[in-house]
Formats: sequence, structure tokens, C-alpha cells
Amino acid sequence: MNWPMPSRFSRRTLRVWQRNFDVYRLNWKISFIPPLLEPVFYILAFGVGLAVMVGDFEVQGRTLGYTSFIAPALVAVAVMYNAFFETTYNSFVRMYYQKTFDALLATPLNLEEIILGELLWAATKGLIATLLMGLMLSLFGLFSYPGALLLPLLAVLGGLFFAALGMICTALVPTIEMFNLPIFLGITPMFLFSGTFFPLQNLPGWAQVVAQFLPLTHLVALVRGCALELWTPALWGSLLYLAVATLILVPLAIALMVRRIIN
Repeated sequence: MNWPMPSRFSRRTLRVWQRNFDVYRLNWKISFIPPLLEPVFYILAFGVGLAVMVGDFEVQGRTLGYTSFIAPALVAVAVMYNAFFETTYNSFVRMYYQKTFDALLATPLNLEEIILGELLWAATKGLIATLLMGLMLSLFGLFSYPGALLLPLLAVLGGLFFAALGMICTALVPTIEMFNLPIFLGITPMFLFSGTFFPLQNLPGWAQVVAQFLPLTHLVALVRGCALELWTPALWGSLLYLAVATLILVPLAIALMVRRIIN
């Protein structure tokens, strides 16, 4: 496996992003509706139903309602889902069934540029979901400003991380059905146990330690910290975790995908 060299990349990478964006625009109405309505459904379900049972509780010295607690986590989860599923199922279909990668290789693009373009597009989908959901949740008065203005930057960082993670899965799985395995063993546990629906302090000690290794835990902490302006020194550790992990996973994903396609 050869590590991708900077000389292998050029502005042509943006053409891959543009190609995916053009396809996205053809179905933009369908793509826009879920991020707009999803937070409304959650607010109705949790804010009207579960929040009454849970009541207010203290988080980092501030008393929060349950709806305010989960709202930022919904954005972090949307980033994970949009980026991860784009570079797993969608990229696999483009690579294996639609032969889109083969068609792109008939142009001056090389494999490294194609894969990086896929990663950038997946991160963009996470960004779009963040902007749409952030708008809706802000209308409900659930986000604090100016802290929430940092969410697009976190969406790009988190989107690149989960896009790279999904691309690594695409490079390793033999068939599209095998995606069920990383989703069941990785994505679902992160969705449930990363501080999304309840504080990590509610977990046993050993589970709290395990949760700190889950990337979504750190993305949720950052999004919640910025959206609600709950500033703590621990956020720097979460930011460092995601930044370093992304710098490692992005070139690894490109290298693994190039190896798969060539072989």
C-alpha cells in the first residue's frame, strides 16, 4: 500500500466534487426535506413527550431542559450519518455498479483525486445537513449565538473524519451487504452511547472510559459546547482528537481505496 503523495493532487479534484453536486441538485428537494423535518420530529417527540418525564438537569454547571440537551447531538449525528453513508453505500455504488470511477479515470483525473473528491463531497453533505438542521433548531430557540456560528467548521471536520472512516470500510468490504457489519458494530453503538441522549456520567465508569474512544463522543461534545456555549477546557482535547484522527484517516482511506481499485 502506497501512501498518497501531495504531487498526486490538483485542482481537478474539485471536478469530482462538482460532478456529485450536479447530481445532488437534480434531487435537491428530496435531499433538503429530511434535514429540515428531522429536527422537528425529534423536538415534537422528545420536547413534548420525553422531556416532560425527564425534566431539567444540570450539565457542566448549567441547568438544561432535555430538548436543549439533545438538539446539538442531533446535528452531530446528522454529520456522521450523511458523511459515512455517502462514502459507503453511495461510493460503493458509483465504484462497483455504476462504473462512475471508471468513467472518471477516462479523464485526466487520477485515482487519488477521485477518492479525495468523494471525501470532500461527503463532508459537504454533512455541512449541508448542519446548516439546515441548525436553521430549524435555531428557530426553536435551542441554539446560542455567536457560539453556534462555529458549527459549520465542526461539520467539515467531523464530516471529513466520518467520510474517511466510511471510505476505509468501502475499501475493505467485499460486497455491499457487508456494510451491515460496521454499521451494527460501530455506527449504532456510537449513536446510542456517545452522550447523544443522556450524559456520559450516567454510564458505569468502564463505559465512560470506552465512550472517550468513540469519535462521535468528541463531535457531540464540541457541537454541544459551541451550540449552547458550554465552554470547557475538555473541548480542546476533543478538537485535537478529531483533528489528528482526520489527518491520519484521510490519507489512509485514499491509499486503501487506490489499492482496492488497482487490484
